[in-house]
Amino acid sequence: MKRIVFIAPYQEILKSGEQIIKKLDFIDKVDCILGDLTRGIAIARQAERNGADVIVTRGGTAELITNAGIQVPVVEIPITFQDLAEALLAAKAITKQEKPKIAVMAFQNMIRSIEVFAKVMDVQIMVYLLRSEEEIASTVEKALRDHPDILIGGMHTTEIAERKGMRTIFLTSGEESFRTAFLQAEKVSYARRLEKERMKKFRVLVDYSVQGILSIDGHKRIEIMNTAAERLLGRPLKQVQGKSLEKLCPDLLLDNCLREGQVYRGKLVQIQGRKFMANVIPIDIDGNITGAMITLEDVSQIVEMEATIRKENYKKGLSAQYHLSDIIGGSPQIMSVKQIAEDYAGIDATVLILGASGTGKELFAQGIHNASRRKKRPFVAVNCGAIPSSLLESELFGYVEGAFTGANKKGKAGFFELAHGGTIFLDEIGEMDKVAQMALLRVIQERRIMRLGDDKYLPVDIRIIAATNKNLSQLVTKGDFREDLYYRINVLPIQVPSLKERRGDAGILAEHFIGMYNQLFQREVILDKKAKELVNTYEWPGNIRQLRNVMERLVIVAKEKVVSSNFLENLFDVPAEAALKGDSLNIAENDCSERAKILHVLEETNYNQKEASKRLGINRSTLYRKLKSLGIHLKRTCTT
Repeated sequence: MKRIVFIAPYQEILKSGEQIIKKLDFIDKVDCILGDLTRGIAIARQAERNGADVIVTRGGTAELITNAGIQVPVVEIPITFQDLAEALLAAKAITKQEKPKIAVMAFQNMIRSIEVFAKVMDVQIMVYLLRSEEEIASTVEKALRDHPDILIGGMHTTEIAERKGMRTIFLTSGEESFRTAFLQAEKVSYARRLEKERMKKFRVLVDYSVQGILSIDGHKRIEIMNTAAERLLGRPLKQVQGKSLEKLCPDLLLDNCLREGQVYRGKLVQIQGRKFMANVIPIDIDGNITGAMITLEDVSQIVEMEATIRKENYKKGLSAQYHLSDIIGGSPQIMSVKQIAEDYAGIDATVLILGASGTGKELFAQGIHNASRRKKRPFVAVNCGAIPSSLLESELFGYVEGAFTGANKKGKAGFFELAHGGTIFLDEIGEMDKVAQMALLRVIQERRIMRLGDDKYLPVDIRIIAATNKNLSQLVTKGDFREDLYYRINVLPIQVPSLKERRGDAGILAEHFIGMYNQLFQREVILDKKAKELVNTYEWPGNIRQLRNVMERLVIVAKEKVVSSNFLENLFDVPAEAALKGDSLNIAENDCSERAKILHVLEETNYNQKEASKRLGINRSTLYRKLKSLGIHLKRTCTT
């Protein structure tokens, strides 16, 4: 069978297709076969077995083949506006009416084009959807009851309708539609041949991989393995092929993999006295586990490689992992801040990032660096609050040999020196003591540093990005932060909004973290509708850091796949109702106690508990508990 298979539903289409194939000089590339609907599916399956690259067909046959689960791509010969227009003109000519009442019967893949055409051309069209060949006769009967002037459809449809006495028009595709379909099929065929070539190359890569790769059948017998696996196991394939891998390595837990489809990653196993890091992945064919793939890596080699990587990374300096595009959220608040950060990235000036703890200030710092001209140079992050004040200056500026007791004999480069050419990120800058503040001010002004114990300056080309969760202007007023340093670093300020200010972003972030931890812990946890609403109405005082922590905990401890709002509420670090949105309650600031809030909402809703719980953003069971604990007694009973 040739690379492209043309399945023509009707003889007329077959002839039209053959003419186009001849004009395109595709005769050696295309097999032309007559077969409509159900027979078309059988032909398509045969084409799949014979290794065809692509199938070309049209109408209901195309949809049925696509829905049949056949893996060969299907290129559909379209029905264009020109084809529909020609059918409409024919309908007017036959009925001799300017606006005839037209019935069109088609499969789902053709419906959209017909509906759009009807709107554009202001034509009175009644569309009848077909789902299978068996539905055609009954759908024609249905159309008859609507008394159309004429019916447009495929060959089977028009044949049945004509037997019922209806006037019909056979809807076919024009020459350009055939040409477009066959040219597209040629491109798909070429792409698939490239993919097959890539797969062959992949097999070569597997054979020459340093990682041992082997497969077993459903009875744990070794089938194939690459050269690396032979080397790691110390045995050639011919000696172990057909033998049980379990006897060679009992630690692999193959029963759980083959019976339950359990995936094991990074499992430490021992084979003949040597330690390996193993991954065991089941081979699932249409729901049946037919075997497993196992990869092996020598632990001693992993340790050596890790040491080498760490050494090289230290030599090269640190780098920023995240980009501004990695900052998740679609709220106007976060989009505005991301745009500001993007604008600042192109300006080589000091940036001050302000925001509460857990809002992602370092993510913005890394994003600004990676969007700047310095993106290929070092990014050095320093947590000023985590380094003791007595060591902060030596860590920032470095020191020479013998600078102080306990100093490294070879001296040490400071963070500013390591960041040369790139960006230094000073997190929690509000925690710096006055001595370090004065030294930092000198670096910003002079763009040079002096190591402790040295007598010469080193020029540094750096961009400074600072961040804090404190109010620096208040610290300046109190005398805890130098005023001149404050104005030096507050050149390009960015205020990162808290999560509660980012309307709707909590839900987006929650879905992202759940997906991430589902993959990490091999789970399939999801939130139900009310749980998603709770995520978006909760205040998240710990911001994104708290949200991520709660989602990780949820994925780990959830017993059910679908998590309810009650279960989620119990995982919060603080009670959910303590973080209700005050703006939705619309009460005065001096009357914002929990009891007052609940009483206020109950009065507004005429003590309707269902409506009150909705306004409060909690479920009714939580409201009942709060009423009891706060000693609130309902004044009257009402429908809930």
